[in-house]
Amino acid sequence: MKRYFPAFLLWYISFWANAQVNVFEFVLKPSTVPGLGGVQSFASGEYEGKFFIFGGRLDGLHRRQPFASFYLAGHNNQIIMVDPVSAKVWKRNVSELPAAIAEPLTSTNIQFYQEGNYLWLIGGYGYSPTIGDHTTYNSVTRADLKKLHSAMTENKSMEGVFIQVRDDRFQVTGGYLGKINDYYYLAGGQKFLGRYNPMGPDFGPGFIQKYTDAVKKFRLSVNANTIVIQDYTEWVNADLFHRRDYNMAAQIMPDGTQGLTVFSGVFRKDADLPFLNCVNISENAYAVQPDFNQFYNHYHCAHTAMYDSIHKEMHTVFYGGIAQYYEENGMLVKDDNVPFVRTIATVWRDASGVMKEKKLVSEMPALLGAGAEFIRNRSVPSYDNGVIKYHAIQEDSILLGYIFGGIASSAKNIFFVNDGTQSTASPVLYKVYLVRKTTSGTFDTGQAGEDFMYGIYPNPASDDLSIALELKESKNLVITFTDTTGRILLSEEWPGMTKGKYKIVKKIPFSEQKMILIHISDGKSTQTKKIVKI
Repeated sequence: MKRYFPAFLLWYISFWANAQVNVFEFVLKPSTVPGLGGVQSFASGEYEGKFFIFGGRLDGLHRRQPFASFYLAGHNNQIIMVDPVSAKVWKRNVSELPAAIAEPLTSTNIQFYQEGNYLWLIGGYGYSPTIGDHTTYNSVTRADLKKLHSAMTENKSMEGVFIQVRDDRFQVTGGYLGKINDYYYLAGGQKFLGRYNPMGPDFGPGFIQKYTDAVKKFRLSVNANTIVIQDYTEWVNADLFHRRDYNMAAQIMPDGTQGLTVFSGVFRKDADLPFLNCVNISENAYAVQPDFNQFYNHYHCAHTAMYDSIHKEMHTVFYGGIAQYYEENGMLVKDDNVPFVRTIATVWRDASGVMKEKKLVSEMPALLGAGAEFIRNRSVPSYDNGVIKYHAIQEDSILLGYIFGGIASSAKNIFFVNDGTQSTASPVLYKVYLVRKTTSGTFDTGQAGEDFMYGIYPNPASDDLSIALELKESKNLVITFTDTTGRILLSEEWPGMTKGKYKIVKKIPFSEQKMILIHISDGKSTQTKKIVKI
């Protein structure tokens, strides 16, 4: 069911009115890696500019029928290494490994965290040939990515790459693994045994489902090639942690300390709907973020965490996925079927700790993002917990990293008609550019006192250009694009523009030059700005 609400102010207008310091947008540029294929809901790690993919699904949204849901052919049974610069891919089948290590590496929704050259992989849901059924694994595995890189590039044995311990406390899937200082935090998730069945656990083949309702806090170390789990405790709260398939992101808090924030997720105890609240985790405590509801990006999706230490602003940016709310024709739509969306939004925490959410003008190129991952460009300055140092970025445009995989859906709501053809696992690798401005206003809108002002963003830009326009009185305008020689590329009249603020999106006209000019004239004066093409 859809419900319509008065629109939020558009992101650029909100920033305009409040004169915030940090103004940015994102440009996603698609690329393909021959032989890579699509994967969703996987675990990932990075070493020397290459990223690794473990587990996940090769198909789209899981089907409702137990015989077809999470079927064996959709399991990813290969370890994949990708060089996004040279567009090369390497693959190794997990059958080369002992079954105890191999089986969890084919599962979906593994909890994972990278520290240095080591990637920790916990749990996951999949089919186990050993027990002959679907299960949630109780494994804690450490992958040595340096050794794995050598084995993949030199086609050597993977012996010694993985070590593992089994422990029923870690029989979890769909949760999230993070770290603060010396402690790991495994938040939320569930134990699911058997085949998925929407009719419930006691109908047909049946299943066992138990949410952890907890944050599991512990330390991990290795002694004589054996994984050691120490100082294990649990914080149990069924009202807050009865959630899975969500986003948790590392944070820098306003006081400079490191923390984690649990964003949205499913399902509430009182309804089959997403959580709207968020929970902050510090080293020794947790608390609900006060006076805040997250309306966008409810399921797990690719996300980026950035902190500006100068202004003590924390931005966590979410790319697409699935959500109960989205914007359509300037209205906020509430859809309790919880559809696929294209929304890119930032959840923003200011210096006083107040959190707000802003939908960005940028959108995903399709109904895409659920089960995708953001792989950070390690050359971008960041804290040791992976949060990007926004204040250290000097460029107007910078490659932040890559978005890979996830579910690409053909329509917003497909769950009840899904026969396996309505969605796929995306094979596209997107380069993610941050287009950044730091101003006292926004978008370089012109000189005070002029009858009209406008700004352009993003800049640099690739295809679409947004024009933020403010008129102090009604006017007839002419917009003209030229190259640097003065050759006209496009000219349009905008008659009868009334007083107010506008956002106009235009395709950048073709030019072989890397820089073109945009001129807007009201017959009395002309304002010109430069556009850098990427």
